[in-house]
Amino acid sequence: MKSYTLDDLARMIDHTNLHTDASPKDMEVLCNEAKEHHFAMVAINQVQSGLCAKLLEGTDIHTGAAISFPLGQTTIASKVFDTKDAIANGANEIDYVVNQTEIKASNWDYIKDEMSQIVAACHEKDVTCKVIFENCYLNDEEKIKLCEIAKEVKPDFIKTSTGFGTGGATFDDVKLMKDHVGDAVKVKAAGGIRDAKTFMKMIECGAQRIGTSAGISIIKEFEAMMKEQGVSTLEI
Repeated sequence: MKSYTLDDLARMIDHTNLHTDASPKDMEVLCNEAKEHHFAMVAINQVQSGLCAKLLEGTDIHTGAAISFPLGQTTIASKVFDTKDAIANGANEIDYVVNQTEIKASNWDYIKDEMSQIVAACHEKDVTCKVIFENCYLNDEEKIKLCEIAKEVKPDFIKTSTGFGTGGATFDDVKLMKDHVGDAVKVKAAGGIRDAKTFMKMIECGAQRIGTSAGISIIKEFEAMMKEQGVSTLEI
């Protein structure tokens, strides 16, 4: 169990708008909300990196670019190029999607090479790197192998889902991922997390970052809980 203030909980949230039709105005709203609630990051499509970095300039809120999103079906070279391009435009966190085709072919050397190159491109610029597994398409053996590779390559986070697949984060997946990377890599849960109860259970299972488009309502739930209990922290 650990004590969390409302700000501690907000700083675990990647405030998300990855919709295809998201407008510049939508990005402005997203960034203003992130500033108001002091979220950790805005999670946006790569093309929005420059705009969001400008909107968040002077704050400690990060701009998180999604790379090869949501399918992951681009070459290593193009993923690395897009990573570097996003960073050059102001992104200071990268969430990239692994190549599912190569996982299904058990081409683990390819997966390790892809992860190594993208992690290196991020860490060279002191940028946080998250690897999206998209667990809904994987069996446990594949998830565990990805964890083993991540434990060796050391991205900052491994992440459950894009939120665009056939399923999102599950408690079992978060626990499995945490059990197999230990303290070497952090775990981000994303996809379908829309209330405080689910958020808390994800933390209990080992998640240290939560990706959600429902961050505001979740934080308001936590605020109401604290007020009702007459406390300034929650034990999770």
